[in-house]
Amino acid sequence: MLFLDDLKREVYLENTPQRVVCLCPSITETLVEMGANVVGRTKFCIHPKEKIKNIAIVGGTKQVHYDKIDSLKPDLIFCEKEENTPEMVQVLAKKYPVYVVNVESWKDGIQMIKNLGLILNKTQVTNEWLTTIPEQLNPIVSQKKAVYLIWYQPIMTVGKTTYINDVLNQLGFINPFENHSVRYPNITLEEIQVVKPDYLFLSSEPFPFKNSHIQEFQEVLKDTKVMLVDGEMFSWYGIRMKESIKYFEKMKNI
Repeated sequence: MLFLDDLKREVYLENTPQRVVCLCPSITETLVEMGANVVGRTKFCIHPKEKIKNIAIVGGTKQVHYDKIDSLKPDLIFCEKEENTPEMVQVLAKKYPVYVVNVESWKDGIQMIKNLGLILNKTQVTNEWLTTIPEQLNPIVSQKKAVYLIWYQPIMTVGKTTYINDVLNQLGFINPFENHSVRYPNITLEEIQVVKPDYLFLSSEPFPFKNSHIQEFQEVLKDTKVMLVDGEMFSWYGIRMKESIKYFEKMKNI
């Protein structure tokens, strides 16, 4: 079987994969819930908690222990363009089929589910999932400006070609920094003040913003509603999209 991954790389599989290593958290979660035999994961692949405990950890998303992967004898490895390095993909591809995923929008997330179902012969499961995941999100606000922070010191936000930005747009938010020249720009508090956002979202990941940060930003941004948000709901795709829909529905009262 010959597949083209999201980078248009040819990935040849002799049979349906039976031993899978995955190096991206949201994809690992999706594969496990799909019923795939995931034998290796990163230390950041923490969901579903009750099902991943016995899956071997092969390192992080930027560095892996190649000898550990070798010992697992995978017949397919899933990487992600943003999470994993090109060098990692290059090294692994010398020994194993490596499928690289690239998700930059809600639509891409749906397509990823379809692709995984085809590759792993799990279309019955994925088709059932897709009956509950809409092609696009329903807006919860109307053209409100929202700045979404993913890091602190330096302050970092999200740009245009990111999954988070697409989710914000579909929910009815305007991202004042979406046309920045980089995907995850460093910004200053002064720049946030200038754009006068209606909302400042402090994500729970990758930086774990706390209530203390709300107070810090709120003292400066008097006319902005500063609030903590669940970063997994905004940035994890695949099976997590089902939970995200419910989470966003509850945000309607913000």
